[in-house]
Amino acid sequence: MLHINDLTFRYGGRTIFESATVHISAGQRVGLVGRNGTGKTTLFKLILGELHLDGGEINLRPRARLGRLAQEAPEGDISLIDCVLAADTERTELFEEAETCTDGHRIAEIHERLLAIDAHSAPSRAASILSGLGFNAEAQLQSVSDFSGGWRMRVALAASLFASPDLLLLDEPTNHLDLEATLWLQSHLAAYPGTLVVISHDRELLNEVATRIIHLEGGKLNAYGGNYDRFEATRRARMELQGKAFVKQQEQRKKIQSFIDRFKAKATKAAQAQSRVKMLERMDMVVPVVEDKAMSFDFPDPDPLSPPIIAIDHGVAGYGDKVVLRGLDIRIDMDSRIALLGANGNGKSTLAKVLSGRLDLLEGQFRKPSKLKIGYFAQHQTEELRLDETPFEHMAMLMKGLPEAKVRAQLGRFGFEQDRANVKVSSLSGGEKSRLLFALMSREAPHLMILDEPTNHLDIDAREALVSALNAYDGAVILISHDPHLIELTADNLWLVGNGEVKPFDGDLAAYRRLLLDMARDARRGGKTEVSGDAATRKADRKAAAEARAQLAPLRKTAQAAEKALDDLHKKQKQLEAQLADPALYRGPSAKLTELRRQEADLARKVDAAEATWLEAQEALEAAQA
Repeated sequence: MLHINDLTFRYGGRTIFESATVHISAGQRVGLVGRNGTGKTTLFKLILGELHLDGGEINLRPRARLGRLAQEAPEGDISLIDCVLAADTERTELFEEAETCTDGHRIAEIHERLLAIDAHSAPSRAASILSGLGFNAEAQLQSVSDFSGGWRMRVALAASLFASPDLLLLDEPTNHLDLEATLWLQSHLAAYPGTLVVISHDRELLNEVATRIIHLEGGKLNAYGGNYDRFEATRRARMELQGKAFVKQQEQRKKIQSFIDRFKAKATKAAQAQSRVKMLERMDMVVPVVEDKAMSFDFPDPDPLSPPIIAIDHGVAGYGDKVVLRGLDIRIDMDSRIALLGANGNGKSTLAKVLSGRLDLLEGQFRKPSKLKIGYFAQHQTEELRLDETPFEHMAMLMKGLPEAKVRAQLGRFGFEQDRANVKVSSLSGGEKSRLLFALMSREAPHLMILDEPTNHLDIDAREALVSALNAYDGAVILISHDPHLIELTADNLWLVGNGEVKPFDGDLAAYRRLLLDMARDARRGGKTEVSGDAATRKADRKAAAEARAQLAPLRKTAQAAEKALDDLHKKQKQLEAQLADPALYRGPSAKLTELRRQEADLARKVDAAEATWLEAQEALEAAQA
């Protein structure tokens, strides 16, 4: 489908890609990963022809349709459903031509083509996608201009998915979604019929969707089979092996150089010394492993407080005469780890504002200790940062009277060393601005941190650092996030916010995902399912899960067997590579080296075949799970 050969691209005096090569086959779902700034979005622009190559070539399969997630939100008075339908330009053009065409043969051809592309079912397909992204039937008939920028970007995503091009490029598609829409998108993309390349820092999405990972590092495009977890494990194993090979080679070169230095001046040994000089020259150098500096966060631990740190009795929350939430009976302790579930607009942010003290209750009682400190993180706070000041100046203003060393220590907890702490905010990346907000928010060691979409603009490494920091933090956490991975690893309790209420959800994210799918199915059938955590729901969830496991057991067994066979071959490769890294091998008979090289080539072919078998089995399993 897509061939990238010897790609070289430079920008602003910096080399982004240097002789990078990778091929993407039709039907593959590829996750494009790499640290911020490595060139992921630049690669998309090169594929789309928006930037010109400095060397190499990018070839798309002839007549293949290329699509992308629009960078600009749609505008105008057109309805949401019509905006999405317009993304299928062929269908639109055929309908327009049919209205004016008078040639009977051409009219017949038009209707035959409309039938072939299933044009008449398009409205229902478009409505289904919009529904999955959070737009009900009434909203779909509203004008695009009635919605905010974030919601209009959802419409842009819906249009990209509906157009269903042969190759679809998606750059951070979950950025403007809530958890519910993110979970739907995962299922939709896992069954995408074409070829997909997605840039994402959402680990869960990459695990659920990707059948292949392309990693951008050092100006190269390195391909790995499987999802993100498998990529991480494979890369770690390769790096460990490469590190060992480098150490062994350095030891070998040291011994050879020692022989040369010792005997090069002796006539009787000169020939042998010269032979070893040539040996060094011919030796292929093993590249040393250079790992990027690990990202780390460190929230300061608060002083203990007696429980509860927040209690609400019979609370009613809202704005003026508008009630958003009622019947609030809430208790939060120092060890509470709570994730709020529910679609955008159901009241999650309202509850967060009440808990943080930014919004007073309309009715009810709110109790908290006088010494309680609360840290509040919201992405819109980046707009409040002063662009012409540095992180140090921001922190020093809030920590007046404290020594400079303490100010810099707080910034250092979130990766702002001396150089980055003195850079103006206008020059910081989105991820760095988020880290600055974490540093500012936690400067007084809050007892409770309320985090509203904290992972926006954070890459995967930074998200993992956030997970570790939250798990090490001794205070309470209230989390609103579209990142399932973050919720699963940090939250102990799930609260459902919907229908004007806040209720505990007695289940995990997998159960919540099933509930959402059931609700979507009932909605299509014209029924209605209430979001609740009652016993009937849990029983239905357990029954559905048991039936699903029984149906998927043969496919899962096949996939597990294929994965085990691939792992066994990888182990053999490691053993063989260890033998080939032994310096003694190159001083002995060449026959043994030749045989090991033959075995190496044979194993490589077997690994390729086993990987293809595993991918096929995994895709079959994922399709059945969708």
